Amino acid sequence: MKIRTGIGYDVHKLATGYELWLGGIKIPHSHGSVGHSDADVLIHVICDALLGAMDKRDIGFHFPDTDPKFKGIDSKELLRQVIEMVNKEGWEIGNIDTVVILEAPKVNPHIPEMKRVLAGVTGLSEGQISIKATTSEHLGFVGRKEGIAALATTIIYGK
Repeated sequence: MKIRTGIGYDVHKLATGYELWLGGIKIPHSHGSVGHSDADVLIHVICDALLGAMDKRDIGFHFPDTDPKFKGIDSKELLRQVIEMVNKEGWEIGNIDTVVILEAPKVNPHIPEMKRVLAGVTGLSEGQISIKATTSEHLGFVGRKEGIAALATTIIYGK
């Protein structure tokens, strides 16, 4: 059995007039993520981690922000397509581990719902998906509430 790991990292600017989508759910807040799609940074890093584990480049390669068909797209649809690639290539996902770095709003109260949504999209159990949240202790662009960052790692196995 082969085992592979992947890592994903992404950041998005935060601004008024945008919705904050995180882990497939809309979180009420005065600022939202700016991006070509719905700018769900958590789903984007999961996609990148899975694509990296398969040596299939990154989310920007498969879903470029220059393509109008991805304008405003629900990132859950991007994740569904990545999961199809994982399955088509004969891999199985062992787990996904993530961290969101954001000063406000608090992410922890939303983690159970995000896990439910992501489990539904990926076909994994909620126990295979870890979501953690932290701040940057008021340092840098995250600390100034100018942006959001996220990291993900995954293990896939098979072939």
